Amino acid sequence: MTACRAYEGAKRVLDVVVAAVCLVLATPVILAVAVAIMVTMGRPVLFRQPRPGRHARLFDLVKFRSMTVPGHTDGPATDAARLTPLGAWLRATSLDELPTLWNVLRGDMSLVGPRPLLPSYLDRYTPQQFRRHEVRPGVTGLQQVNGRNALTWDRRFAYDVWYVDNRGFLLDLGILARTVVVVLRREGITAPGSVTAHEFRGSRAPAVVGAGVGAGEGRTA
Repeated sequence: MTACRAYEGAKRVLDVVVAAVCLVLATPVILAVAVAIMVTMGRPVLFRQPRPGRHARLFDLVKFRSMTVPGHTDGPATDAARLTPLGAWLRATSLDELPTLWNVLRGDMSLVGPRPLLPSYLDRYTPQQFRRHEVRPGVTGLQQVNGRNALTWDRRFAYDVWYVDNRGFLLDLGILARTVVVVLRREGITAPGSVTAHEFRGSRAPAVVGAGVGAGEGRTA
């Protein structure tokens, strides 16, 4: 219990320090992106959406907007139709995530943890998959550095739960280091055949937790 508290305390300090420093250093980029969005897409600049955090408590996730507002485009309002060229570039470079550092400073999120998903998914999880909410959601996580949106949902949740059971300071540092590589390579940005990610409609079979995750791919530290 003492070691767990020490880890949680050290992780929170790391979150606050890194998020604050990154926000200050990235201020010119943040301003430039905000202006580019206003010029090409208009207001609002930021995208806000309720997401479940630790213990499934809802908070407002903040990102840069990458799509047109629904109803402002001709034709069907699909994600592919609404995603703008600037938005696609922001997603490819992960610059759309910069405002999310504010969620880290507030304590809604951590730098590392399971990605916060839609509230509508909450009643679709198996009890094992729901365990991803035992920790703060993260800007990046174990599944993001092992395939991101290219993985099946069951595989993604298996990574999330493995992280919950095996989280530690060295593992977090390893995930952060691998995130830099994944972002630079622009890997797993979208699901196959989609401009974003496929909707999670629930698992037909229990998620395979730990199989091929903990022993090999998940060892990032």
